[in-house]
Amino acid sequence: MSEPRIVIETENVTRILAETVPVTLVREINFRAKAGEFVSITGPSGSGKSSLLYLLGLLDAPTEGRVIVDGADTSLLDRDELARFRLEHLGFVFQFHFLLPEFSVLENVAIPIRRLGKLSDAETKVRAVELLEGLEIGDQFEKFPDQLSGGQRQRVAIARALANQPTIILADEPTGNLDTRNSAIVQDIFVRLAKEQGTTIIAVTHDIEFAEAADRNVHLVDGQIARDGRTV
Repeated sequence: MSEPRIVIETENVTRILAETVPVTLVREINFRAKAGEFVSITGPSGSGKSSLLYLLGLLDAPTEGRVIVDGADTSLLDRDELARFRLEHLGFVFQFHFLLPEFSVLENVAIPIRRLGKLSDAETKVRAVELLEGLEIGDQFEKFPDQLSGGQRQRVAIARALANQPTIILADEPTGNLDTRNSAIVQDIFVRLAKEQGTTIIAVTHDIEFAEAADRNVHLVDGQIARDGRTV
């Protein structure tokens, strides 16, 4: 049986803010994740967790080093190419779901599909409904975000992240705004996505139980990887 392929990796990635006194957010990070791997990123506040996630998600660019996604050196892409590349390969889930309140649940999930422009309107609706049904909120698609519970809104955000069948989902404190029950639901969704669909999950978290549910934990201290190993 062949080893799962590497879908994302960094080579000596450093990010420095050019302030009056330069601030190093992360330093010489060498990280890789395989297809279908669930990786949690932990560390104390200010350790560089979110900075690393934004670099992996191509929302920020390294000062030094490079990020390679699905074999592509992303440092060679211009701004428009990066935006398209993110739409095709990456999905994002945040602590605050960032759903657009003026759009229905279905319309929120359809936004990235329409932006990518590969499906017709009819196909887009079918895809969005299927995603919502898979997350057991298919009966909510006509509602608006403010009509949903916090846990339901986060499931809509996950559906939106999955809209274009990304290779990788990046999550920043996805359970940070949820109660214990809904945190467990989100945790279970991520575990199933990795195991059953082969989606790579990379999640920053302060939630110990959530971090331990991952296949692997990367612990940051002062912008560097202090520990990287299996959780079981």
